[in-house]
Amino acid sequence: MFLIGDVLVSTDVIEEYFCCDCTLCKGLCCIEGDAGAPIAEHEAQEITENLPMLYPFMDKMAIQTVENQGVSYFDQAGERVLSIVNQKDCIFAKQNEAGVCYCLIEKLHEQHKISITKPLSCHLYPIRLTTLRSAEGKSRTGVEYHKWHICQTARKKGAKEGIRLYQFLKAPLIRCFGEEWYKELDLTAQEWYRYCEERHHEKF
Repeated sequence: MFLIGDVLVSTDVIEEYFCCDCTLCKGLCCIEGDAGAPIAEHEAQEITENLPMLYPFMDKMAIQTVENQGVSYFDQAGERVLSIVNQKDCIFAKQNEAGVCYCLIEKLHEQHKISITKPLSCHLYPIRLTTLRSAEGKSRTGVEYHKWHICQTARKKGAKEGIRLYQFLKAPLIRCFGEEWYKELDLTAQEWYRYCEERHHEKF
């Protein structure tokens, strides 16, 4: 792992190739899984305040779910997550004519109909933020890569186009940690690539 500022970043984040290709995967990360996406309390509150603008575009079952339990709930691990329909579909997941899933919140934000955007955990995926604790009890934020089989097409496209995971997720990483932090991450990545290349030449 690499220490960027006070954040621990998994080596996979700068080594792995990744670039979403939703035309192939159909955006399955929005409708697969056994729990909703992690969401902060303030994000849940902001979404709740914007429900009057969201309701006209939401599916009937999604609206019923929100009316029954709200926009979020606590999963088995005690983490606040977005509510889901049929134990898998995000309440804000929609499909276009080609059957590709998209986020209703993000769509309406792009159309300037709402000011909020999709939750940070969705924006960052497949990066996940964790809390790591040292032997001394000090806690740090961890940035880790959640490798899921449904993202195989993204790994292939990333490798083909030479796009690393941290590069593909530049915008959400800056949203989370700031531009200076991202610049330090990028510099660390470039130094790491040079080091690995030198090691490779030494072996051969």
